[in-house]
Amino acid sequence: MKLYDTPFAPNPRRVRWVMAEKGVDDIEIVALDLMKGEHKQPAFLDKSGLAQLPALELDDGTVITESIAICRYLESRYPQPNLFGRTPEETAVIEMWLRRAEILVATPMMLWVRHTAPPLAVLETQSRALAAHQQAEAAKGLAFLDARLEGREWLAADRLTIADIVAFIGLDFGRLIRFRPPEALTNLGRWAETMRERPAAKAGM
Repeated sequence: MKLYDTPFAPNPRRVRWVMAEKGVDDIEIVALDLMKGEHKQPAFLDKSGLAQLPALELDDGTVITESIAICRYLESRYPQPNLFGRTPEETAVIEMWLRRAEILVATPMMLWVRHTAPPLAVLETQSRALAAHQQAEAAKGLAFLDARLEGREWLAADRLTIADIVAFIGLDFGRLIRFRPPEALTNLGRWAETMRERPAAKAGM
């Protein structure tokens, strides 16, 4: 298998983090340079259909895009440690918090950074108005996570799950604009520090 990857970008980092948690080391990493537009070249587009990363090419030529789809595939191929749920009930709760992490934190954080960080202007036309709106949305999402983490170590279960990975990577993408969560969000800060200390946190960086 081959994983088409790029450093620093949040969505590919999700896959690299899951691989690191599971100890997956038998997938070839093919690095593409977003700034040079390598993800827009015909050779890659013929495989993926979209100028987006990551993409996982299976041994039979099947190509899977979308980071969570790839992570679910890896969960099936490498089931331990479990990141998506062990029972129907737990799986549903993790899915709920995964969706909340994606919609309320990861997406607004990524859009805020993409439309604020000067180096990323080569990728799209930046909008200050959009950045401001997404900043406000991200602030609400982070406050929501802080409330959820009151008295809890993890977002969705009694252990690390894909929901924690998605939420933290979205939050951590803010480092490109030197964002730090408000100190008043103490639960979020404690959880984020725990995530930073995991060896897998360096995956995809």
